[in-house]
Amino acid sequence: MKPKALFNWSSGKDSTLALYKILQEDQYEVSTLLTSINKEFQRISMHGVHVSLLEKQAESLKIPLIKMELPKEPSMEEYQQIMSKTISEIQSQGITYSIFGDIFLEDLRKYREEQLKAIGMQAVFPLWKKDTLNLIHEFLDLGFKTIVTCVNGTYLDQSFAGRIIDQQFLDDLPDNVDPCGENGEFHTFTFDGPIFKNPIDFEIGEIVKKTYPKPKANSEDQDEDYIFWFCDLVLK
Repeated sequence: MKPKALFNWSSGKDSTLALYKILQEDQYEVSTLLTSINKEFQRISMHGVHVSLLEKQAESLKIPLIKMELPKEPSMEEYQQIMSKTISEIQSQGITYSIFGDIFLEDLRKYREEQLKAIGMQAVFPLWKKDTLNLIHEFLDLGFKTIVTCVNGTYLDQSFAGRIIDQQFLDDLPDNVDPCGENGEFHTFTFDGPIFKNPIDFEIGEIVKKTYPKPKANSEDQDEDYIFWFCDLVLK
């Protein structure tokens, strides 16, 4: 029997390609998807995607979904408590592996591996250290379709929010932006492709600007806040 695994699902392109590869390799039984949700707004953290679209994704993928609801601004202690409770419930199903779509964030991988090792689980990274330009071309060549739901204003302007990723989008990216947005430049929602039973039908709503305070190095630090542009997607 194949070992059971949970898949840490963000709803975006990296998660989608990682899941595709895992399903193709057929070494694990992907028993559930796990997604962190902002409890107050019922949206995926950072991606800004409403839970209704996430549920449609899981339905189309035909994989059970666990939504881990977090407070608006959880402390590390609150996060750890909620995560521990969720993972304990998952382990009770005989799940021993946890799969991620991370590509090259070393500190994040180390953190994930240490946390899982402490509770007897193992982390799997099917996209690790792959060339991101090759990955996004593979994603598109396979027939996946994804839309940009969040843009970091430090790297990209408002015009990139709500765009479908295609070759023109990649050509328009500034040189300092990773083609997969692996440094947090942008986030996406995947709505169609070979592992979906049917496409997710949605409409593009308004583009919303949100600001977040930067950590102040000292009392005289007057740097501007972080700016993010969110494209609201509405389920049809």
